[in-house]
Amino acid sequence: MKKVEAVVQPFKLEEVKEALKGIGIDGMTVIEVRGHGRQKGHTEVYRGQEYTVDLLPKVRFEMVIPDARLEEVIDTLTAAARTGKIGDGKIFVSDVSEAIRIRNGDRGDSAL
Repeated sequence: MKKVEAVVQPFKLEEVKEALKGIGIDGMTVIEVRGHGRQKGHTEVYRGQEYTVDLLPKVRFEMVIPDARLEEVIDTLTAAARTGKIGDGKIFVSDVSEAIRIRNGDRGDSAL
């Protein structure tokens, strides 16, 4: 099993969510986060004062999927989240050694 974490632009939330549902990925966690990558934020002017916004709003998707679905999920996430501009986000993949459904004790892929 793999854990996939994708950090994307907030305005892409619905598009990414619907794309994942479209390929049968129902179990996901969505978290509103703040951060920056290479773009390091930007400066804005408010009431004549210039200030730096260095932690930009983002949305993080987390899901645990069977190994066999990894490339399909990555391709879907990439296509749905891409704008072609800096700040589109990142996808992180890590191994999951065990998953357990609390309700009935299912383990492994059957717990997903």
